[in-house]
Amino acid sequence: MRKLSPEQFRDRIFDVLRRKHHWATPFLEGSTITKEKLNIFFHQEYVVYVRDFSVLLAQILGKNPPWEARRLLATIIYEEETGGFSLGQPHQELFLHMMNGLGFDRAGFRDVELLASSRGYREWLNQICQEEEWSVGAAVLSIFIKGTANDPEEVLYPKPAQNQDEIEDIVRKHYLSQHQGLSPAFMDYIRAQHMFSAGSRKTVYDMVTHHTDESGDQIKVLSLLEEALNLWSRYQEGIARACGIRQA
Repeated sequence: MRKLSPEQFRDRIFDVLRRKHHWATPFLEGSTITKEKLNIFFHQEYVVYVRDFSVLLAQILGKNPPWEARRLLATIIYEEETGGFSLGQPHQELFLHMMNGLGFDRAGFRDVELLASSRGYREWLNQICQEEEWSVGAAVLSIFIKGTANDPEEVLYPKPAQNQDEIEDIVRKHYLSQHQGLSPAFMDYIRAQHMFSAGSRKTVYDMVTHHTDESGDQIKVLSLLEEALNLWSRYQEGIARACGIRQA
């Protein structure tokens, strides 16, 4: 593959993210799923990436990337660990508070038994952050883990920061509020995601695409993003099976 411009490289990454969707998601976010099954889902999510996201990101920061990337990574870690740019609480604490609102015991999140597919996905993330170049780890964590199939629109047509009323509207329309009756008082985790702008999708894409400027490095990032997509899909399949959800 010839060397791609940052824009061409970004578009190839978009091709991967556009496929980040799973048939079980509408069931997990729908009105028929029980809290018992959601409990399985959220326990896996917490251990696979919510609890230790900043720890994984810190391993990438420790590889001494260029200063612009260091600043962005450090800013994201600071927000994840302190909530210093949003609500003043670590994001993992906000997540557990949201779980309390759903009636899930906080103690149950201390010793979670991962499903086989969840464990494989998490072990792969550990390996990427420990062994690969910083740009590869940054692409997997900040682009893939935090990204969705909506990334192309969010990156190409970034919107202004959302005001408080807009964020509260998102909270009211969230599937946990609509279908599980979760009180807005327990949804600061959702608020924090929308209040923190330094980790915007365009910013993290620019970090990766402008600092991955050799053909071989671009090939490796794209290859490992494909691997991330495959492992994530297996992870979702494992959760669907554990929740008794079957594809029609």
